[in-house]
Amino acid sequence: MRKNIIMLFFIIAVFFVGSMLFVGVADAYVRVRGYFRGGTYVQPHYRSDPDSFKWNNYSTWGNINPFDGRRGYKRY
Repeated sequence: MRKNIIMLFFIIAVFFVGSMLFVGVADAYVRVRGYFRGGTYVQPHYRSDPDSFKWNNYSTWGNINPFDGRRGYKRY
């Protein structure tokens, strides 16, 4: 009986830890509407969700923009 409880606890712990690995996988993006800037129209587009980190933007070196497939070029 005790062996079964330990095995059940182990399976639950493995499932919990495994599910936590996928928490950071979600892409956070924001749709930007088209607008005029200095007389030039900027097409609607998507950009990464604003936050205080520079390394997780689509334009940062090592990242790939999931919408157009371009690789990041900025080094921080």
